[in-house]
Amino acid sequence: MGECLADMVVDGLIILELKAVDKLADAHEAQLLRSLRVTSFQVGRLLDFGPEPETRRQPFDDELKQRRRRKLPLNPGNPACADAS
Repeated sequence: MGECLADMVVDGLIILELKAVDKLADAHEAQLLRSLRVTSFQVGRLLDFGPEPETRRQPFDDELKQRRRRKLPLNPGNPACADAS
C-alpha cells in the first residue's frame, strides 16, 4: 500500500486535510478516506479555505481498526503479530 501523508494530525486522533479550492470535490473526500483506511485514525476533517470556507467530517471504522483497538493479532501465524498480553 502507498504512503499516507496527512496535512496535519491533531492530538494523535484526527487527520486534517487542508484545501484552498473554490469548492470541495468528491476527490478530496476520497483522498481523506484513503488516508483513514491505511492508518489507525477513525476521524478525518476536510477544511477548505477557499472563497467560501467549508468543512466536512469523515468518520471511518472497520474491523481492522477494531482489532487494533483490542490488540488482537492480525496474523496469528506470524510471531511478529502475536498478542503481547
